[in-house]
Amino acid sequence: MIAVIDYGVGNLFSLSSSLAYLGLDNMVTSRAEDLQAADRLILPGVGAFGDAAAKLRESGLFEVVKQQAAAGKPLLGICLGMQLLFEKSTEYGEHEGLGLIPGTVEALRPDLADQSLKVPHIGWNSLQIIKDDPLFRYIQPGDYVYYVHSFYAKNCAANTLAVSDYSIPVTGVVRAASVYGTQFHPEKSGEVGLNLLKAFAEL
Repeated sequence: MIAVIDYGVGNLFSLSSSLAYLGLDNMVTSRAEDLQAADRLILPGVGAFGDAAAKLRESGLFEVVKQQAAAGKPLLGICLGMQLLFEKSTEYGEHEGLGLIPGTVEALRPDLADQSLKVPHIGWNSLQIIKDDPLFRYIQPGDYVYYVHSFYAKNCAANTLAVSDYSIPVTGVVRAASVYGTQFHPEKSGEVGLNLLKAFAEL
């Protein structure tokens, strides 16, 4: 059973539908006991980091997620859900994250080598796989995935598995032990995204 964490932010229906399409047993839930009973967890998210972190705390699931990750349960953060895995974000102030992966989340715009590029970074971009991992079992280097974001993970090279080029290497996939994150949306990335979700379910 995969528990898709519902804390008030995230595109839950399309993610749950993608998992169901793959034949994967899943539930969208905001109950701590469901997270504890599940085999795997997915933390989705859209919007601003500070608001999402506050809602995760208000839901009572902030510490539950940390405890389940510490116990070795596979966890996948998607988009803002990935950013929440880090220590902090500087989006509209400074906000504390789950601290499951070392690094910070910072604005993309100031770091772009090509300032003519649009922010948010929206659309398809190819994955450059830096470190082989079971998560990439069914995908190839250069496969395209779908991004929508204005902030990105920095200072996390030791935990970065893949990047995408947007005049700079944008952190695409990260891992620390059983905790994974994708800045792109697997549920919006066609067959490539489905293959990644399938691999996550097999970890």
